[in-house]
Amino acid sequence: MSDGSSLLVNVLASGMAGIIARIFTHPLDTAKARLQAVSNTQQQYQGTADVLRKTLRTEGIRGFYRGFGAVLVGGTPGTAIYLCGYEAAKKGLAEQYRGNDFVIHFTAGMIAETLACIIYVPVDVVKERMQVQHKTGGGALMYRNSWDALQKIAATEGLAGIYKGYAATLGSFGPFSALYFVCYERFKYWTRLHLTQSNHSELRELEHIEVPFHWLLVCSSSAGALASWVTSPLDMVKLRLQVQRGIDHSNSNIAATYNGVWDCWQKTYRAGGLAGLWRGAGARVLYTVPATTITMTSYETCQSIIAKALS
Repeated sequence: MSDGSSLLVNVLASGMAGIIARIFTHPLDTAKARLQAVSNTQQQYQGTADVLRKTLRTEGIRGFYRGFGAVLVGGTPGTAIYLCGYEAAKKGLAEQYRGNDFVIHFTAGMIAETLACIIYVPVDVVKERMQVQHKTGGGALMYRNSWDALQKIAATEGLAGIYKGYAATLGSFGPFSALYFVCYERFKYWTRLHLTQSNHSELRELEHIEVPFHWLLVCSSSAGALASWVTSPLDMVKLRLQVQRGIDHSNSNIAATYNGVWDCWQKTYRAGGLAGLWRGAGARVLYTVPATTITMTSYETCQSIIAKALS
């Protein structure tokens, strides 16, 4: 297949995978955001099940999908840039670092996230402001929908508000993506060794072997669980930095103002110890595992189907 056809396959497959994954996992992302946004001194949720139950009771199904418009419109091209960027970076690094699979996949994951964050950060800012907002005394919400949120953030905070927390986002999702792809590719390699009964082969020598769907589920879910748990404190810091700028414009429950990543870590640790740093980690794993599993299995399946259709 030519490079042009390969790119088309990757773009179509990644876009479809992103849409499919977000439809199913956005409610868990909302739960994660609400758990991480509140401080230990003002806890209003006792865990993932509690936030899901209270959201359903007070806001209905619609409450689970606050910010979904921004995710659907912006997240879909973001996913395409992310996965296509990873494939391109992996291919480019393969010749230079042949045999050093860790460096190839770790670096490709970081590059993919750096590119995708140009789209992901504004989407995240809008999504998370929508997810954590509460009704004011008059019973109204600060933001009516994702477009209204984007307009108000741009008008009151400018470009800095739209890209609030870019460094923290890259500092959170960069290590996550790098660790995820290292684990995912390694798990697929072990699966191929198992399927072929090979003693040892270079990863590139086995890449042509198609991994069965059920093994893709195992590889992607395991990699997602490990990477999301380890990097959860980074995600918590990123979220608090992104939503705190809206404190003066919404009825937020965030108690502290943070002067950067390190200040947020320090204040969170002093208030809640290690448990505070990993607050919302369970919800993050519950969101990330199905999100990465659905995304990667959909991506690889769609990739295979589209490639066969175009060949």
